[in-house]
Parts: sequence; structure tokens; C-alpha cells
Amino acid sequence: MDNWREQIMGWMKEAAVIQATLSQLRVKSTGAPSKVMMRPVVVKGETVYQLEHHKDNKAIHENLKLEDAAVRVTDLMEHTYRQALIKTEEADVQLLFSKKGKATMLRKPPTAAGKGSLSHNREKNRIIAEGEAAPFLVELGIMTKDGRVHAQKQDKFRQINRFLEMVADVLDALPKNKELTVVDFGCGKSYLTFALYHLLVIQEKLPVRIIGLDLKKDVIAFCSDLAAKLGYDKLQFLHGDIAEYSGLDQADMVVTLHACDTATDAALAKAVRWDASVILSVPCCQHELFGQVDNSMLSPLLYHGILKERFASLATDAVRSHLLQVIGYKVQLLEFIDMEHTPKNILIRATKAGSGMQQTEKWKEYLQFRDGLSLSPYLEKELGDRLPPSN
Repeated sequence: MDNWREQIMGWMKEAAVIQATLSQLRVKSTGAPSKVMMRPVVVKGETVYQLEHHKDNKAIHENLKLEDAAVRVTDLMEHTYRQALIKTEEADVQLLFSKKGKATMLRKPPTAAGKGSLSHNREKNRIIAEGEAAPFLVELGIMTKDGRVHAQKQDKFRQINRFLEMVADVLDALPKNKELTVVDFGCGKSYLTFALYHLLVIQEKLPVRIIGLDLKKDVIAFCSDLAAKLGYDKLQFLHGDIAEYSGLDQADMVVTLHACDTATDAALAKAVRWDASVILSVPCCQHELFGQVDNSMLSPLLYHGILKERFASLATDAVRSHLLQVIGYKVQLLEFIDMEHTPKNILIRATKAGSGMQQTEKWKEYLQFRDGLSLSPYLEKELGDRLPPSN
């Protein structure tokens, strides 16, 4: 296969390559990354190819013009890597090199989304694109003024975009033709609170007011000053406790990220009583059920503290998701960030599915699960009058 280089360069110069992965080093001691990935991205209105590899658990990105990327990638294939998977609209192409350098090109039916469907391409689907400066990210030290993401902030940038993608997917569940009220319990330094404002108010032009609540007065002061500096006049930060907060009678979206232990449950209970249409929750430390869970059949699992802790955390989220379904929410458990960053990476996303309709089968399943593990969950007590009788 002598003309492989010309074919691939032609595809890349025409921006026909949707995704490419280079792997299997020819010589492992060269110090080159074990794998390089490439995908098209739009920077300041221009389509370029972004090359990505990982070093010390950090993603390293380089944006190249189409022709420059074509030269770089084909050179890497010829001298550094023995295998490449190239995805185009027409086909998936696998390029293999023998030890003697002979190339073999295999074509298979396409599996990647086409250029007309780039919303399915993860890099293209970012709510906030690299290369387009978002003022709040500049102020929070994630972006430079020209829109470049600081190398040490790439993980946070991806986390913010992942969160916004999850929010964007459920915007249709929010009420129409009214000012929306959004509450962020335990907002902390508020990267995601500011991101939420950016999505809903700046990008989507929705009539929204957002309230961030946290126990740390210095954090609230910092966030309030930043909101004023950015001109985010519909974003307010308050000092207070989740369980005791009584400043609202109704909210349309409730967000609770990394609230510890039963503080997450207090926020979920508030959301239900406020008749929230959307609930987004990423639990943090979950201690309540650790001291309760008991089942003789599970003794080998519960004997070891580390296993018991993880099982209790999963059981806690199972309780939360099932109780929300019983009340009438459609619930999804989603991976929020990669497991390599933290094991506490489950996001509970709930959207109102009916007018308080109780799910009888879900309630039976919940009772069997609860009683089988000898549990007495805080959230069930908080939602008592919204739930069917236990017997």
C-alpha cells in the first residue's frame, strides 16, 4: 500500500477525518506518548485539528491548521506508530505497519458521526469552546484572555463542560414563559454556579435568577464580588445552611454538588417540596448508611471496611434514586467525571415525570431493598408525607 500517505493527507486537508487514533509505538524507548488522538475543532471560526496525548495524567493539546496537521500525523504514522484508526464519513480505515514498514490499509463501514452531525462529537459538543474566552473562566483562572485553557486547568475545564452538557440535555424539562429560579446548595467557589449562569442567561437568553448558598462566609464574599464584577445581576450568593434555608417557596432547578452526607438528602428533600422540575446532585461523603447496613448474606462484603464504605455509598445513591422515582421523577445516574480523578463521580439527574404520581412497583422494590439491608434512611423520613405507607 504505497499511496496511503497521499490518501490520508488528502482527507485531512479537506477536513474529512472525523477522528483518528495513533497507537503501538515502533520503538518504546523514544519517550513518545503511547497514543495520540486527533479530532477537528473550531477555533475562532476556523476548523483545525486538535492533537491530544496524556502526560503525567494531564491532557496535552495542540491545535494545527489542516495542512500542518496532515504533515504531522502522516509523519508520526511513518516513523513513530505502527497502527492508526482513521474515521471518516465514508469509512473507518485501519492502517497497519509490519516490522519491515509495509503498510496495510483496511476499510470498514463508518461508525463516527458525519460532519453534519458534529453535535455527536464530544469535542464539538462542548458548551464553552476553547479559543472563545468566557469572562467568568478568565476571572477564575481557568482561561487566558484569548480563550486558551491553562494546562493545569484542563481537567476543571472538561468537568465544567461535562456538567453543562448534562444541564443542556434537560432544559426542555424546565417551565416555559416564566422567570426560572435555580438554587445551588453548597456552591463553594462556584465554578459550576457561574457556568450555569453563563449557559442559561448568557447563551440561552432565559429569564433566570440563580441563588448560591454556602456555609463559608469568605467564599460567599468572593463569589458575590465576582458576580458584581461580571455584571451577573441575576446571580446572588447567600450564607446559610441547606437544611435550615427557608428563603423560597418554589424553585425550578435545584443543584447540589458535593454536599456532605445527609446534606445532600436535605437538599433533595427541599427540591421535592419546592416542586423542582430538574434536580442535579453529585453526592460527596456518605456516612449515614455505613453504620446501618446489615445483612448476613453480605458478611464477606461488609467485613472489610473499604468494601463496606463503597457498598454503603452505592446503597445510599440507590435509595435516593428510588425514592425520587416513587415520588414521580425520571431519574438517571450518570458519570460526572472520570474515575481516575475521584471515585465520587456519580451525578443524580432527576426530571419531573408526572404530577406527583407514585410508582407502586418502585415503592415495593425500595421497601424490599431497605428492609433487606436494615436501613433507616434520612431522606425517607424527610419525604414521609410524600410517600405511600410502609405497610
